[in-house]
Amino acid sequence: MSSSVGGLRTVGPRELFVRHARKDGRSVAVLRALDYGNECVVEAEVHPPTSPTAVRPCPYTFPDARQATAFVTEAVEALMLLGCDVQAG
Repeated sequence: MSSSVGGLRTVGPRELFVRHARKDGRSVAVLRALDYGNECVVEAEVHPPTSPTAVRPCPYTFPDARQATAFVTEAVEALMLLGCDVQAG
C-alpha cells in the first residue's frame, strides 16, 4: 500500500510474518510482525475463552526486526508449552 503525502510517496509497513495459535481447534492468539523501516511493531490479537470478541493489547514496538522476532519466538514457545498448536501464515 502506498500513498502520497505532501508530494512525498509513503509506503505502508512490510509484514514480516504472522503466527496463529490454536488450542483444541479454537483460535487463541494471532501475532503479526510489521516492519516500518525505522522500527518493528508486533500486533497481538488474543481470543479469551470467556469472551466472544478478541482483545488487542497495545502493540509492542522494537528498534529492529531481530528484537521483534525474538519477542515473538518467546511468545510462541510459551503458547506451545500451554498446549497450543502454532502455525505460520
